Amino acid sequence: MRWTPGGRSPNLEDRRGGRGIGGPLGIGGGLVTLILALLFGPGILDQGDGGYATNSGGEIAMADSAREEPVVQFVSFVLDDVQSTWGTAFQRSGARYRPANLVLFRDGTQSGCGIGQSAMGPFYCPLDQKVYLDLGFFAELDRQFGAPGDFAQAYVIAHELGHHVQHLMGTTDRVREIQQNRPSLANEASVRLELQADCYAGVWAHSAAERGKLSPGDMEEGLGAASAVGDDRIQQRSTGRVNVDSFTHGSAQQRMQWFSRGYESGDAKACDTFGS
Repeated sequence: MRWTPGGRSPNLEDRRGGRGIGGPLGIGGGLVTLILALLFGPGILDQGDGGYATNSGGEIAMADSAREEPVVQFVSFVLDDVQSTWGTAFQRSGARYRPANLVLFRDGTQSGCGIGQSAMGPFYCPLDQKVYLDLGFFAELDRQFGAPGDFAQAYVIAHELGHHVQHLMGTTDRVREIQQNRPSLANEASVRLELQADCYAGVWAHSAAERGKLSPGDMEEGLGAASAVGDDRIQQRSTGRVNVDSFTHGSAQQRMQWFSRGYESGDAKACDTFGS
């Protein structure tokens, strides 16, 4: 991506200090938990026994801080750029966009949805309207999922902020109601919600491209990331089998298709996964 380093977003909350909570899982040893989170969503966070302490907020090592600062600034840039795009879109429709905060943490932290651990990957919590991210996930996205590049990282952030847009528009609540009242449709509703978030990420990518922010190969990186976290790819990697009935996020092909749809149209109205 084309961006200028410098500064941090006012909506960035840095909790990387200290050991945090849930340290034993960590990024390297928690791929199974990450897979579960991707398959079953952030609700799995609530399954913890509540025996963890909250982040102490201590200082991170100076070397780590210096090493991660360029990535922190990139995350800040994407966070602000995505939210600025949605702010403009909401304003045009006569609505007001309320920005989400993005929480950086290490190992684990308390969220409004329960205990979040780094091994579970990035997630959005509608109860506190925050995105949670351990920067180590980006290394996993590259090494474990084969999706390198800064735009792959940007796709992840834009997807999670897509869930914030859904929350503001009431879509998340409607999906939860469907899941509670019609359990047989729970997985299908979850898939549609996730694919819409992919489409919303594509809408932002369209805006970024129009403003000259994309570099050659960026969309390929984004599509690679969308494909890498498809349910079929994750199931095949983790169990050697694919069970379509257990999909909660969509197949690799579906995720690429909806991300592309948002990118090509640049219009959130094209992201109606529930009417398709």
